[in-house]
Amino acid sequence: MADVQPFKALTFDTEIAGPLAQLVAPPYDVIDAEARALYLARSPHNIVNLTLPENELDSGPLLSAWREQGALHRDAEPALWWLEQSYVGPDGRARTREGFLASIKVEPYENKVVLPHERTHSGPKESRLRLLTATRTQIEPIFLLYDDPERCEQALRDQAAEREPDLDAEELGVRSRLWRVDDTEALARVRAALADKQLLIADGHHRYETAVAFHEQDGTTASAYTFAALVNTCGEGLAIFPTHRVFATTPELGVLTGGEPRDDVEAALAELEEMPYETAAALVYDKDGARLVATGEPILDVELVGRLGHEGISYTADWKEAVQAVDCGAAEVSVLMRPSRIDQVFAVAREGRVMPQKSTYFYPKLLSGLVLYPL
Repeated sequence: MADVQPFKALTFDTEIAGPLAQLVAPPYDVIDAEARALYLARSPHNIVNLTLPENELDSGPLLSAWREQGALHRDAEPALWWLEQSYVGPDGRARTREGFLASIKVEPYENKVVLPHERTHSGPKESRLRLLTATRTQIEPIFLLYDDPERCEQALRDQAAEREPDLDAEELGVRSRLWRVDDTEALARVRAALADKQLLIADGHHRYETAVAFHEQDGTTASAYTFAALVNTCGEGLAIFPTHRVFATTPELGVLTGGEPRDDVEAALAELEEMPYETAAALVYDKDGARLVATGEPILDVELVGRLGHEGISYTADWKEAVQAVDCGAAEVSVLMRPSRIDQVFAVAREGRVMPQKSTYFYPKLLSGLVLYPL
């Protein structure tokens, strides 16, 4: 059973810490060295000081100092937080993705309550474990999906619709708004509706596995729960975008060697997306132009393309960038993808399988620094 709980949030006091826009940042794993320097320069209280310190052990004393200064304060009573993220996707369409922040009980994958769909690596988990041990705070939420056609989250949305948001920040073109909801009936409805649901990790596999490892190490009731944003797969604003593959040198293409030539890449991509998802397909682009390949194999597109290996590979969400890389000679071949469907990702996870790297691109990322979850 999925155990979803309200929690006592830790939030910035902007009177002391400064404007919220100067305090937030994307998740740690999408920030490179240059971006890190820019966020650190914004404010001594920018969240990157905690998520990407020189040494993870430094984050514990720093977080304690912020709380003592009053830069961060903790709610007296538990609540859920209704979340709306308004954005324009890579496809140019404006959307609003809705969900809520909650505390969830950590479960080993074998319990089939929380499901992964990607492999993880030891390095990031070791780093996040040092950070969690030092701070005893979940600084960034993981991103979970659930499937509820009855839309239990409507109870939270109704509460939020009555007033202005408690927190409002825009970063990288994405506006994130949060409402604190502590209505007893609304919380009970959400908890009851999700009790028999499986939760799929959309983003944050390393942080989730770190939470499981920390609870095994810590053994306390508090560490048995972690911090998540939960989004209904039935919501209109949820979308998966494709991640295209760019190869510096041509790999062994196998069944992707053939295909039907196409003169217009954009039109061919639209054609690709209209093809049945029951069999794998892709659009291959090289010096000879574009070829639409429909294999007839009953596997996922990303599994088919995963056979090409990872030597000399790079990734981009922009198909024009993938084509340009070939046109300018920076790459020999690009494989343009259609997005994985959410039902496909859930099906793979329920079967206990994992998808190849960069199989899903959930946009936008969750914003860090709005709400923290102390254990």
